[in-house]
Amino acid sequence: MDDRIAASPAPDEIVKFLRKNVQYKEVCQQIVYQRIVQKVARDRGICVSLQEIQYEADQFRQRYRLQQSADTLAWLADQQMTPDDWESGICDRLLVQKLTKTLFDQEVEQYFAKNRFQFDRVVLYQIMFSDEQLAQDVFYQIKNSEISFYEAASRYGRDKQHLCCGYTQVYRWMLNPKIAASVFDQQIGQVLEPVEIEQGYHLIRVEKILSAELTPELRQELLNQRFQTWLKSELNCVLQD
Repeated sequence: MDDRIAASPAPDEIVKFLRKNVQYKEVCQQIVYQRIVQKVARDRGICVSLQEIQYEADQFRQRYRLQQSADTLAWLADQQMTPDDWESGICDRLLVQKLTKTLFDQEVEQYFAKNRFQFDRVVLYQIMFSDEQLAQDVFYQIKNSEISFYEAASRYGRDKQHLCCGYTQVYRWMLNPKIAASVFDQQIGQVLEPVEIEQGYHLIRVEKILSAELTPELRQELLNQRFQTWLKSELNCVLQD
């Protein structure tokens, strides 16, 4: 009897493992998503060229310093992938990018223009308190120059807040409406009176207000959101057939 443990699992073992760990459904959905993308891309005449795949592969090798062909082959072997597997994966990702842009690029611009107000950004520092009286006391100490906001953040900040004084940069739509109404109505550098929401009492210092701008990063974020919503809708149609 051979007691050695096989290095590679059999296909039925992989399926059983995924089911036991409640991952089987998710993997199946990802496969169906891929089929949807391939069909819609094919119907619209969208394809990926060998040159595009090669460019992405070269960028990857450069990023991970796989300078020689032998380095790339060793990495693929470590990942238990063949060169064809790797190129196929690159092709799938590029196809998603192309289809996403084709379907939603113009829609994203229209959505941004219509909801531009919600994409104003604010750079702020904040301290969260669970006790209202303490929040008020600290606010008046800052207002009367008895302590700086940053000293207060270092002293009272929760968890790791004190390390960066609760620094964050967020879009208007990401803020609790109560906080957003206060933040965008204040002067730069002003410390707001404590604002109460479910998580507690927020003491906020407004550092900078940035007008909405459709940056490449925001465009991609909105494209991804639109694409994921569409993909889930297409999956539901497939499941209902």
